[in-house]
Amino acid sequence: MAGKTVITFGTYDLFHVGHLRLLQRARALGDRLVVGVSTDALNVSKKNFSPSIPQTDRIEIIRSLRCVDEAFFEESLELKGDYIRQFKADTLVMGHDWEGRFDHFRDLCEVAYLPRTEGISTTQIREDMIRRGFITYS
Repeated sequence: MAGKTVITFGTYDLFHVGHLRLLQRARALGDRLVVGVSTDALNVSKKNFSPSIPQTDRIEIIRSLRCVDEAFFEESLELKGDYIRQFKADTLVMGHDWEGRFDHFRDLCEVAYLPRTEGISTTQIREDMIRRGFITYS
């Protein structure tokens, strides 16, 4: 396959404009964007709660975006290197809040950390919904 492939990963729960802008900027770095969507089980293991939106719906949202060429379920954080190799990624893109944590993949591909959209985050949306009594977490 010709062209530069970019890969990124995320949960994409409570999809918002910050997610969209990060994916658009990632896509602009190459000719093809592949997105790993964290499974519900992976999120439970790393955050101790399930996403608000089920994985099948989250991946459908991601696949519907013009900037995304392919999406798959990320089942384990330990498989990121395997996913980079599987999709023959030239660049791994992550949000700047992860800066330095993925540098060990530089032997497989370029690693880029992009700024997040200021003023919006899934955590912020979730906390606002909890404060308003729309959702609860135990």
